[in-house]
Amino acid sequence: MTAPRNPSEPSSASSVPSTSPAPSASSGESAARPRMGIVRPVLWLLLVITAAGAMASFSEGAAVLVGAAFGIPALACGGALIVQHYRNRRP
Repeated sequence: MTAPRNPSEPSSASSVPSTSPAPSASSGESAARPRMGIVRPVLWLLLVITAAGAMASFSEGAAVLVGAAFGIPALACGGALIVQHYRNRRP
C-alpha cells in the first residue's frame, strides 16, 4: 500500500493540465489592434453617409421621421468615435 500523497508536494503525474503563462500586455494590445483598425473607418463611413442623408432630407423638406432616421445614427456614430478616441488615446 502506498502512503497518502501530500497535496503541497509536486507530482510528476499530475492530473491538472499545465497552463501557459498569461499573455503580456503588448501581445494583448496587438491582438486588439486589427479589430480596432476596422471599427474607426466603418464609423467614419457611417457618419458621413448618415450626415449626408440628414442634410439631404432637411434640404428637400422631407418628413421629420426621415431626417431623424438619418440624424440619430449620425449622432450615435459621432458619439462612438468620441468615446473610442478618449479610450484609446496615448497618455
